[in-house]
Amino acid sequence: MFRALLTIVGILVLVAIGGGGGVLFVFHNFGRDLPEYRQLADYEPPVMTRVYGGDGRLLAEYAVEKRVFVPIKAMPKRVVRAFLAAEDKNFYIHPGVDVLSVMRAALINVKNIGKSKRPVGASTITQQVAKNFLLTNEVSWKRKIQEAILAFRIERALSKDRILELYLNEIYLGFGSYGVAAAALNYFDKSMDDLNIAEVAFLAALPKAPNNYNPVKKPKAALIRRNWVIDRMQASGFITAEEATRAKEIPLKVAKRSATEYVTAEYFAEEVRRDLVKRFGEEKLYKGGLSVRTTVDPTLQTIADQVLRQGLEAYDRRHGWRGPIARLADGTRLDIAADWMRGLAKASPVKGLGEHLLAVVIGLDKAAATIGLADGGTGRIPLAEMAWGRPWKKDQKRGPKVTHPVQVLVPGDIIAVDAVHTIGGDPKAKPYPKGTYGLRQLPNVDGALVAMDPHTGRILAMSGGYSFERSQFNRVTQAMRQPGSAFKPFVYLPALDLGYTPSTLILDAPFVIDQGPGLPKWRPANYTKKFYGPSTMRLGVEKSRNLMTVRLAQTIGMEKVSEYAKRFGIVDAMPDTLSMALGSGETTLLRLTTAYAMLVNGGKRVTPTLIDRIQDRHGLTIFRHDQRDCTACRATFWTDQGVPVTPDPRQKVTEAASAYQIVSILSGVVERGTGRRIMAVGKPLAGKTGTTNAEKDTWFIGFSPDLAVGVFVGFDEPIPLGRRETGSSVAAPVFRDFMAAALKNKTAIPFRIPPSIRLVRINYGTGQLARPGDKNVILEAFKPGTIPDGRSEILKGQSWTENGDLYKPATGTGGLY
Repeated sequence: MFRALLTIVGILVLVAIGGGGGVLFVFHNFGRDLPEYRQLADYEPPVMTRVYGGDGRLLAEYAVEKRVFVPIKAMPKRVVRAFLAAEDKNFYIHPGVDVLSVMRAALINVKNIGKSKRPVGASTITQQVAKNFLLTNEVSWKRKIQEAILAFRIERALSKDRILELYLNEIYLGFGSYGVAAAALNYFDKSMDDLNIAEVAFLAALPKAPNNYNPVKKPKAALIRRNWVIDRMQASGFITAEEATRAKEIPLKVAKRSATEYVTAEYFAEEVRRDLVKRFGEEKLYKGGLSVRTTVDPTLQTIADQVLRQGLEAYDRRHGWRGPIARLADGTRLDIAADWMRGLAKASPVKGLGEHLLAVVIGLDKAAATIGLADGGTGRIPLAEMAWGRPWKKDQKRGPKVTHPVQVLVPGDIIAVDAVHTIGGDPKAKPYPKGTYGLRQLPNVDGALVAMDPHTGRILAMSGGYSFERSQFNRVTQAMRQPGSAFKPFVYLPALDLGYTPSTLILDAPFVIDQGPGLPKWRPANYTKKFYGPSTMRLGVEKSRNLMTVRLAQTIGMEKVSEYAKRFGIVDAMPDTLSMALGSGETTLLRLTTAYAMLVNGGKRVTPTLIDRIQDRHGLTIFRHDQRDCTACRATFWTDQGVPVTPDPRQKVTEAASAYQIVSILSGVVERGTGRRIMAVGKPLAGKTGTTNAEKDTWFIGFSPDLAVGVFVGFDEPIPLGRRETGSSVAAPVFRDFMAAALKNKTAIPFRIPPSIRLVRINYGTGQLARPGDKNVILEAFKPGTIPDGRSEILKGQSWTENGDLYKPATGTGGLY
């Protein structure tokens, strides 16, 4: 008996030794070359970057996997318990592998041998973390053994809560949901805190195979699986039997996720995306979970988009009808009267259509065109609403006036229309019958508008073109164009810094420059082709006189002008040639608008920015545009302390007095000069038009005391805009409409005058002190010691006649005046 007992004990010892050796062999053999599990301690799952507008609303999201990371301590207990009940009820007890579950799964798999069934697993949450983060989805004994080894190692390196946190934030749960928080939103349009027992049970049912339990495609299987999880929650003691019964009675319904209210600013958002990629790289942008607060003002952005589109369409309509968007079936086989709906439905989508409606012409008579709309309805376009549609001709000219609809449209034309209520939109006009539409056309000209805070450089609105859908090219930042006369203030500014005044007289007379052997003589001219004799510097800017500008640039030296162009960030390396004084150097709308902002803010440098602040996934601020350090501003309570004095670190780029003199002159451009259309706004505004040779580029850059705005209009492939189409007629109306809407219901604020400026009554025509009885009198801005004393030398410059002789002004235009 004793011998038998010893034998049994010996066998057991040998089996134990053999088993232990086998385990050691397995761990040694399969545990080599496994991934480094300690990286999970610092692992951060890919999280989407969110970009917010200035009012806190969402502007854009960037992600590879749309995941919302939630720390385990912030997760509702109900959610955690549901996943534990469904996936690993012994999670907080086992060392990484649940031995009892493994044995049970082994018995089931033995029974299923030869039945072509997928092997049953017994993976714990820790094992799933090992598989999801470190291994593949391969179904094999080798992978299961490696999974178990890694699970033991992970349990030694990480806390249970950390493992569970990784799991609940990483798992894919279908419907494009990575992590439980995203799944709660996508399936039920709820945060995790608002989920009921039935809903958390369904989410906990998904990790095994989300597609197998899709509540839309496989509702029966999804319901069975959800109810099984509810039973597991009850069996684990997480809910009562009564709660389980009530939960099972709740129908399984998916709620469509509420539409997120986004700020619409497509060009702005894309520019922010480029900025973030440049700063951090694509990896951090799409996976880093950045929180980005931008500068965009949604109200101003909406205004910018609207007025730019309206301005481009207004220009386009002045130059005639280029034809329909498309034709039904491009042939005559289609019975338009019977099949127009089918034909219109098959028409290719139109990029840039915006709020316009797509329609097809189905009939014509003497008074109107009958159209069919995409919704099946019909309407009419009266002749008055297509009278603008004279045929487009070469060089932006137009054909004969429209007297019959057949001159513009034919049945089968696919066109853009808008519902109209009165002729020309005049509310006082007789209303049209219901179902009346106006003919519209998508412009082939394009443009841009940017608005910024001149004191900080914060970009408040950016509209880079007629339609982002049609063209992602941002004409605010990417289009290099000639600014023309919009550059002139930066020729006159250095002259003011050198001691000239707005009343300085400059000769407006023919100017010829010999460019050298083999080159033609350069003969700049005024837009009017006329000469006006000695005129004040102010008048030269207000009336945009080219000849005066060239003479001034020659006198102070183009080197000085180039220096100011670089100092204000307009052109980095501008050639020292006189033609550059007339704006022939290329720049962007953003650069030029920023330069104007530095005029109205008193000559302080600002850097344009789209972003106020960037925080990383942990809430740490990693970028802030405003670098001012104001310790006193951080006071929590008021204890009779004084108002904090905020430091001003902005670099001075010009004298405040000179900057104001330019602002005053540019106010005159609006009051009396080429920008008179802007006066309709009724608020203190200043700015300058710009038009290049052959009217290829048109600009208006201007500002109120606290808002700088730039507008550019031109064809992407530069061609003339047409006769008499200038910055005054094309770009200025867009600026005017933007400012009228942006400043509506706001108190009129005068331009701020530096203490060193003296306002003196001056005769506008002569630039001399006003005398009793003078009618054309203005207040002119002077620095101390520069007020006119009755004698002013005329700045004449040097030019040559056709014979190569030095040009001499006619009697009365030289010497003292």
